[in-house]
Amino acid sequence: MRDLTDLTVAITGASAGIGAATARALVEHGANVALGARRVDRLEELADDLGDRALVVEMDVRVPEHARNLVEQTVGTFGKLDAIVANAGIGAYGGIMDLTDEQLADMMDTNVAGTVWPIRAAVPQFLEQGGGDIVIVASVAGLRGAGDEAVYAATKFAQVGLAGGLDRELREQNIRVSTLCPGGTATEFAMGAGRTPDMPGLDDMMRPEDVAEAVLTVLRQPLSMRTLVWSMRSIKEAD
Repeated sequence: MRDLTDLTVAITGASAGIGAATARALVEHGANVALGARRVDRLEELADDLGDRALVVEMDVRVPEHARNLVEQTVGTFGKLDAIVANAGIGAYGGIMDLTDEQLADMMDTNVAGTVWPIRAAVPQFLEQGGGDIVIVASVAGLRGAGDEAVYAATKFAQVGLAGGLDRELREQNIRVSTLCPGGTATEFAMGAGRTPDMPGLDDMMRPEDVAEAVLTVLRQPLSMRTLVWSMRSIKEAD
């Protein structure tokens, strides 16, 4: 297995949930992390716990310049960028007519453009270094669709399609592209937009730490192999 010591990883959506859990897991294995998100107070609190291996970068993934700044600050601080975890995303439960124009536009921009811009910013650095890892945190909704979240599912299908195309485009330059498709995960996802802290079934979902372990697994695999799409669900979650 690949040693993660001194690996440098940029994570979007790092202020909570899967992003924060991934940052903690990586630092526990000796990696450096650049924490990207809009909620700087959350990032600084996390960085205080993680120590010198964590860098805080305020960013909005919907803005290309912010994505480029994430990469520039990461390389400027740690001297390299080995992987980017495109994790930032939002969702809401509701039929196609139940959500507002603003909710749908924000979801599409954050989940699709907010995946493209950080990856686009990281690729030149990977090419210069001779390789790198792109990990996209998508969803099982991007493999089969889902009722009452059709637009969310469409954004996740877009991520899966993006990853497949990037694999074909970048594999020969030693850039691996992995897509993780978790099922229900107990995070802030859709909280206040169809999900509540006391909703039935939340305790049966996966934990953010479970998905973080999957991120570590694809990064630790030998550089001679790659994982394309990994779908995962709680043992208690029905199909």
